[in-house]
Amino acid sequence: MTATIPFWKMHGTGNDFVVFDGAALPAGTVLADLGKRLCDRHFGIGADGLLIRWPSERGHAWMQIINSDGSEAGMCGNGIRCMAMYLNANGTTEDALQIETLGGMIRPTVVDAEQVRVAMGQPRLQAAEIPIVGFGDGRVVDAPISANGHDYRFTTVSMGNPHVVIFVNDLAGVPVPEDGAALEMSASFPDRANIEFVEVISRQSVRMRGWERGAGLTMACGTGACAVVVAGVLTGRLDRDVAVTLPGGVLQICWPADDAEVIMTGPAAMVFEGQFSV
Repeated sequence: MTATIPFWKMHGTGNDFVVFDGAALPAGTVLADLGKRLCDRHFGIGADGLLIRWPSERGHAWMQIINSDGSEAGMCGNGIRCMAMYLNANGTTEDALQIETLGGMIRPTVVDAEQVRVAMGQPRLQAAEIPIVGFGDGRVVDAPISANGHDYRFTTVSMGNPHVVIFVNDLAGVPVPEDGAALEMSASFPDRANIEFVEVISRQSVRMRGWERGAGLTMACGTGACAVVVAGVLTGRLDRDVAVTLPGGVLQICWPADDAEVIMTGPAAMVFEGQFSV
């Protein structure tokens, strides 16, 4: 049976997605195959991933995330803002939402037609929560690691998905695709990892480039920006309210206290809408 599925093409700071309602999919649809086909930038719609809306008994929706390589992600900070805008325009009238993900219940609030503020939950910092092996059972902060002959120091944070944050002196001189890909697949990270390279501009401002697990080099990573600020606080480099500049734009990240949730504020936009066949 062939089904025609309406979708929105959306982006949050350049991190782009195909967003649609999973209820319209034919039974037995293989989401990994669908993700690879639709996300292909030459033969498909083109995106970093799929955001699929499913019913939720506890919130306004369940958001499933399929990366461009067909793998499934636990959380996506830019994606959650896009899903909030999508829900707000497609039958969910409240501005304050609760969206279930594999990374937990996330609570975005649609601020206006362009901005969404998201309570991203508390960062998880213990090694088993990341997960990371070979560095002890507690927090991994400013530890040594190498990739392709380059020596770095890293801090691990989970925001519902694993992040490796590396502060560098000169972001322009870092081979992000090569070293990011190598670190993603390191044996130290049994579930792979998202890799963030960060240059500190001031205690309230950083520049970041990220290599995302399952998607590669992207224009932005929302959970990565959150992890960067947490890592910056843990290592004494940053204050608790920081502007994170990514290739696709700026996210404002606030971690008010060690026992508080991380708050992310940033844009989300619909680029176009259409239909695809399954």
